Amino acid sequence: MKIHIPASVPYSAKATYLNNWQKATKRSGRLMLFAGDQKIEHLNKDFYGEDIHSDDRNPEHLFRIARKAEVGVFAAQLGLIAAYGKKYRKVPYIIKLNSKTDLIPASLADPISLPLSTVEQVVNLKKHSKLQIVGIGYTIYPGSSREAEMMSTAAQVITEAHAHGLLAVLWIYPRGKAVKDEKDGHLIAGCAGIASSLGADFVKLNYPKGIGKNKPQISEIIQAAGLTGVVFSGGSSTNPKEFLKTLAEQIKAGASGNATGRNIHQKGLEEAVRFAKAISAVSIYKYSAKEAYDVYTGDKKLKPFGWSLLS
Repeated sequence: MKIHIPASVPYSAKATYLNNWQKATKRSGRLMLFAGDQKIEHLNKDFYGEDIHSDDRNPEHLFRIARKAEVGVFAAQLGLIAAYGKKYRKVPYIIKLNSKTDLIPASLADPISLPLSTVEQVVNLKKHSKLQIVGIGYTIYPGSSREAEMMSTAAQVITEAHAHGLLAVLWIYPRGKAVKDEKDGHLIAGCAGIASSLGADFVKLNYPKGIGKNKPQISEIIQAAGLTGVVFSGGSSTNPKEFLKTLAEQIKAGASGNATGRNIHQKGLEEAVRFAKAISAVSIYKYSAKEAYDVYTGDKKLKPFGWSLLS
């Protein structure tokens, strides 16, 4: 398939960028992003509770899933990847440069997420550790009174990431006192346009509410993103069959993959691996929702197309 390489990627970094793109998308052009950044974002409520498997109490559970399952990339903060990454060298990583907790609600203060790490630190970690770090991630909150600060930083880290041949993925959520409905499809399309304007390769967005009644919203979002691939957040834990059905509809409508965390890691290791494979079956290999569900239940094995067929 034809791969768009932004002009912000210098000639000397094009081969690295292309290699990172191929690793992250398995040459499909679609991204299966396994999100592990919730250790900061949602604190421990995503990892400990009545309906959460005890495996999820250990941070290494995330890495075990990423190694055993068929994922495109595993996204987490630099510190977590530096701590466990050497034991899981075959996993392609996206390093999330910024994060914040959800302790302060938007009703008290508009959100802002500042950098925890720099692109230079990511490049140094990749160089010295030899880990498969393929890109960086960054979150911004349009609608916050601090949006200008976050967008400015995001634009800079994207340009710097591209200079080193790294992919750049934005997490964009409209949030703050000025935002009436952060899951409004028209507003989310605006966020997709922001991602395109900032130069992101992929953007992670919330799935619009009421989408079943207003499917044209998906088309508006995809069109607004332009050459930036759109992946929708998996959200809180959902019935696996319904999750895969919704995901298949998103891919059919033009989404460039998915970004899923809790729906995978809150399960025990064996089930989490099966479900991650089922998600990849839909996102990367375009299995139907029914075929993917059979992968999840164990009635069908995931058979990746292979590099040669996807080239």
